Amino acid sequence: MNSNNDPNYSPLRDVAQSPEATARYLADVQRVLLDIGKNLETLAHETRVHLRDTHVEGDRWYHARLRAMPVEKALGNVLKNLNNLTEGLEKSAYKRRAHDEAVVNTAKERKEKELERQRKKNPQPLQAAPNSPQQGAQSQNLGYGGPTSIYDMGRESA
Repeated sequence: MNSNNDPNYSPLRDVAQSPEATARYLADVQRVLLDIGKNLETLAHETRVHLRDTHVEGDRWYHARLRAMPVEKALGNVLKNLNNLTEGLEKSAYKRRAHDEAVVNTAKERKEKELERQRKKNPQPLQAAPNSPQQGAQSQNLGYGGPTSIYDMGRESA
């Protein structure tokens, strides 16, 4: 598995085969991108201050701001895309782990479905409950075993 023996060797192949290694790698990349993001935020702020302070003779108070807006918008888009990228890396790590869990659970689910199919094909015969002599005495005590209409209740309800 090293580059001397295999011309198609890729160090990321080992990372891709393990969800833990994938999560570690994506976390490292995310950490680097967040550091870059901090630098880009500082750059965007400093650029904004400099561009808005750059006045040309004959400018009104808002001309410098209008000239600075396209640059500010471009840097803002870069920061927004960077934030989306870091969120996507985090999602990818979770999805990678979920994939491995789904693969493990698939075998269990298939076994359960096969057992259910077998139960449906060969149902177990239900055994009738044995009749006991006390059943008549118990039916009077059941909540639904009493009168079926209000006219049948008589004095039982009082």
